[in-house]
Amino acid sequence: MENIKFAAPCLLGIEGVCADELKRLDIQNVQAENGRVLFEGDFTTLARANIGSRYAERIQILLGEFPVYSFEDLFRGVNKIRWEDWIGERDAFPVKGHCVGSKLSSVPDCQKIIKKAAAKRLGEKYGTGWLEESGSVHQIQFLILKDRCSIMLDTTGAGLHKRGYRANSTIAPIKETLAAAMSDLSHVRHYSTVIDPFCGSGTILIESALKALNIAPGLRRKFSCENWAVVPANAFMTERERAQDLIRHDCEFQAYGYDIDDEAVELTKENARKAGVEKRIHVEKRDIRDFEESFERAAVICNPPYGERLLDMEQARELYKTMGEKFQKHNGWSYSVISPDDNFETIFGRSADKRRKLYNGMIKCQLYMYFKN
Repeated sequence: MENIKFAAPCLLGIEGVCADELKRLDIQNVQAENGRVLFEGDFTTLARANIGSRYAERIQILLGEFPVYSFEDLFRGVNKIRWEDWIGERDAFPVKGHCVGSKLSSVPDCQKIIKKAAAKRLGEKYGTGWLEESGSVHQIQFLILKDRCSIMLDTTGAGLHKRGYRANSTIAPIKETLAAAMSDLSHVRHYSTVIDPFCGSGTILIESALKALNIAPGLRRKFSCENWAVVPANAFMTERERAQDLIRHDCEFQAYGYDIDDEAVELTKENARKAGVEKRIHVEKRDIRDFEESFERAAVICNPPYGERLLDMEQARELYKTMGEKFQKHNGWSYSVISPDDNFETIFGRSADKRRKLYNGMIKCQLYMYFKN
């Protein structure tokens, strides 16, 4: 099937990063919007985006967009979609979604109407009044934003941030997609040295290593659409082979993680092993007060504990002060710190060379970047 329209929802603030990545994957007609990236392609594109995207939360097929001012509009718009092209007579098609700033504010009511409209169309096409829904799952997702409705089919299943290496984590771990974006914004390359002095579960270190070695984040997992009859069996097999061939084996990348918690140190080692990058990541117990710059060049990327996550605000600010004393300007060194504290720069002791607004879960943060000497 040619010319499939796709949507890749992503964390607010990284739409451009996500769009650039999809372009690097040779995906066509990429367009960044607030909270998502649109693109077009075929089943090869579907497989490549799921396997290769570090920053998207999931890959959806965008089946239709239309104005909605009433539940009748919603029913008609959904009923016009060619559901039979994707959903078989026995396939399951649950519905979930969101309404934002719309007159149609009841999510349960919208779910029922979308389900009814899709079921009516499918029943008529298959000549049956009963759809048993015992087959593969085709998750319908909707977004009604003000007076416009978007209808999607989720192809991913468990979110793309679930790479498979982090079954266990420390308290308040950073999301894998956000850690990957921080690595990208910190310009991690195949020759980089990365340091995380608050490594926790090791997510920033592992995502940096996966990026440096060009290991596709979805290489070791499965996706819900692989069970769909309409998706060619060889689409994902071919793309996994392609991704495997693109892994860099001549990489100089090394990463170093430190934490004051013994459990975090062991957890980082375990997760690095599961991700297949344990030879690139070195971890030990160390306090930020003992931080030292012993490399010629390095990128420090970290998500220090802060008031809304682990420490009270006073403790968090003492930490920022210590970081400011330890993270000194040196040629070849850069520092990227994510924090929700608007006073971070004052407490740290100097203004960032660049800032980027990001969201860590529902917490609005800034990524403070220091790289000028």
